[in-house]
Amino acid sequence: MRKEWKKITAIVLLLIIIAGFFIPVPYYISKPGGTEELAPLVTVEDHPNNKDGSLSLVTIAMGKANIYTYMTAKFLPYHELEKDSEIKYEDETDEEYNVRQMQMMNESKNNAIQVAYKAAGQEVKVTYDGVYVLSVMEDVPAAKVLHAGDLITEIDGHAFKSSQEFIDYIHSKKVGDTVKIKYKHGDKNEEATIELTAIDKKGTPGIGITLVDDEKITAVPEVKIDSEKIGGPSAGLMFSLEIYSRFQKDDFTDGKKIAGTGTIDPDGTVGRIGGIDQKVVAADKSGAKIFFAPNDLITAEMKKSDPSIESNYDTAVKTAKDIDSKMKIVPVKTFQDAVDYLEKLQ
Repeated sequence: MRKEWKKITAIVLLLIIIAGFFIPVPYYISKPGGTEELAPLVTVEDHPNNKDGSLSLVTIAMGKANIYTYMTAKFLPYHELEKDSEIKYEDETDEEYNVRQMQMMNESKNNAIQVAYKAAGQEVKVTYDGVYVLSVMEDVPAAKVLHAGDLITEIDGHAFKSSQEFIDYIHSKKVGDTVKIKYKHGDKNEEATIELTAIDKKGTPGIGITLVDDEKITAVPEVKIDSEKIGGPSAGLMFSLEIYSRFQKDDFTDGKKIAGTGTIDPDGTVGRIGGIDQKVVAADKSGAKIFFAPNDLITAEMKKSDPSIESNYDTAVKTAKDIDSKMKIVPVKTFQDAVDYLEKLQ
């Protein structure tokens, strides 16, 4: 009888242990990922890669936590636990989160192309295609029609030159009014009539979506960036440097493995990113010799809100020292800062 009870107890314990892997907790775990060389991802017509060194983006590995990974992350260095609410917008679904990440990457690529081509004296043109839907509020009329990833091209027969024009037109209406939209869902062109709703406590009329401009870049020579597996905007700086390098006669990496991170604006400004410490660890493990870190401005207002906040560059320097890295941490505020540094290497 005792043997039977021991067997039953062992089976129950085993089932509980197995169940722990599948019971989700409301947290994500992020940790150092790796680096990915950009040369294989970027193609510029008639301008092959001629560098002996490399330019690489840096990734952070992220996944949903279970009971065991949650406990483990508390004891491992550079493993961070983040609540769902810190990762996703309020009421944002997993699908909408993924769409937002992909759209931010597309915007980042477009900005990188503009910056690199202008700096290299090449031809580049930006055209506005419509409003890209990132997410749709729950319990609004539009939720029955629109989905994350849809592209709104017209409203009431009007095509707009920016999302701001689109917003201004909607705000000129009243709650309860209807608008006729033309939009693309996947490869299909669709039409629908949507009733406007109050999107805030002030009663501002709106469709009930978060949106961004959908832009198309026409560049000569043609450029292609393969980023299907990469989300978010943090590779913008490194993409712009990789593209720019294709128009240089000399190898401005000086044969070195160079990594870095930072968003890029169309004017070349490098922006702050999250997880800079984890990216320094990942870059160091990959053997990078140089790491570009955004030297973002920390305002008094930001300090007041979070007294512990510091620039990405300061955090990167502290992290490199903490892990005893020999990697050179280079502060950059603009694309030109990075170019100037690389040109001095030669």
